[in-house]
Amino acid sequence: MELVIPSQFTCPISLDLMKDPVILSTGITYDRENIEKWINKVGNQTCPITNQELKCDIEPVLIPNHNIRKMIQQWCVENKEHGIDRIPTPRIPVTSSDVSELLAKITNSSKLEMQDSILCKELVTKVKNLASESDRNKRCFVTNGTTKVLSAAFLEFSEEKNMKNASTGEVILSTLTLFLPLDIKSKSILGWISSLSYIAWFLNNGSLSSRRNVVFVLREILKMEEQDKVEMLLAIEGALEGLVKLVKEPICPTTTKASLLTIYHMVNSSLQSSKSRFVDVGLVELLIEILVDCDKSICEKALGILDGILSYEEGRKRAYSYALSVPILVKKLLRVSDLATEFSVSILWKICKNEKRENNGCCVVVEALQVGAFQKLLLLLQVGCSETTKEKASELLKLLNVHRDRAECEHTCVSYAKIVTIGGFCDLDHIVVKATSPDDTPLPD
Repeated sequence: MELVIPSQFTCPISLDLMKDPVILSTGITYDRENIEKWINKVGNQTCPITNQELKCDIEPVLIPNHNIRKMIQQWCVENKEHGIDRIPTPRIPVTSSDVSELLAKITNSSKLEMQDSILCKELVTKVKNLASESDRNKRCFVTNGTTKVLSAAFLEFSEEKNMKNASTGEVILSTLTLFLPLDIKSKSILGWISSLSYIAWFLNNGSLSSRRNVVFVLREILKMEEQDKVEMLLAIEGALEGLVKLVKEPICPTTTKASLLTIYHMVNSSLQSSKSRFVDVGLVELLIEILVDCDKSICEKALGILDGILSYEEGRKRAYSYALSVPILVKKLLRVSDLATEFSVSILWKICKNEKRENNGCCVVVEALQVGAFQKLLLLLQVGCSETTKEKASELLKLLNVHRDRAECEHTCVSYAKIVTIGGFCDLDHIVVKATSPDDTPLPD
């Protein structure tokens, strides 16, 4: 026989068993999570059942219904054999006054003239624990300006960087990641040179978890796309190297994506003279190796960074000399996503059109032909793409078309060499090199 939940134990909104029953001013009991969604997300200030206006000054008062909660718990115990688990006693949610009091203590304990890193660490840990308990608590902390207070505390401790402060800084960074995305004021505070220097210190000296938290915070700061923030970060010793290390020695896919997005903002916001730094740390080769086997999101970000770096001559020179560059870029055409295709076309366009002048030859163009770039670009124009990509693809096709005879000749010589090597015989006059599509099936003549 199917177990029926007593109607007085179910929430009138969801009709599910209540886990945290609360009473409104109208006397009706609801599950806290459901009624909060009704009030906060829908914006209603009336009782769902009676349609009466809720009595409140700022927000409706939700009074825990302890009697119903105890009855529900007892019913759960009595029906344990039916697979019903006893609901835990809910924690009392924080109030705005609780949060304000806690934040004031954090501010006082972080001020330089009376700084107490141990006390501040304990207080921030309490914020972290309370915010992790429920979405309601997290919203309460956010609306009361918690991220600005934590960012300011991090700035204060960055003025006196030492091992005693490091553990407090780690806890602050970890807690900040709970409240992402950050507001503009918080990002601005964290973007001060002292805070950025402290962040760079954690990139190179922090634990794996703190390095992970740092890159999430950095991603938020650089989303503002402010040139001075990028220039300050590039000027800090070890900052760029620390980010590249997170890509080279990944902690998890989420961290890798955040690191790549941060580097992307740096590459595309920095001055031309600064881009040599990215080349010097071996980023071109690293990104091409990543592209060999990665998911869509990482692929798009890696290609986006490459597109930025290869706007710079030194970056293109690295691409010319790296054997995997052209085959990998051609492989990504029409294979990953529209964005990945656009980046790949842009990169190929940059290295092919500049090769003769910068690399004393057309090896890249010929190689692109040999790995099927011509056919893929033709197909791209047929299926459609953005106007900018269409222009670059068309120009690339013109460049490639000039060297098609050379590419076919080299392909023929290689084929003949293979035949001779295995002891065969073939008349070169009868060898026909037929153009193939990306999946190696013959294309129409």
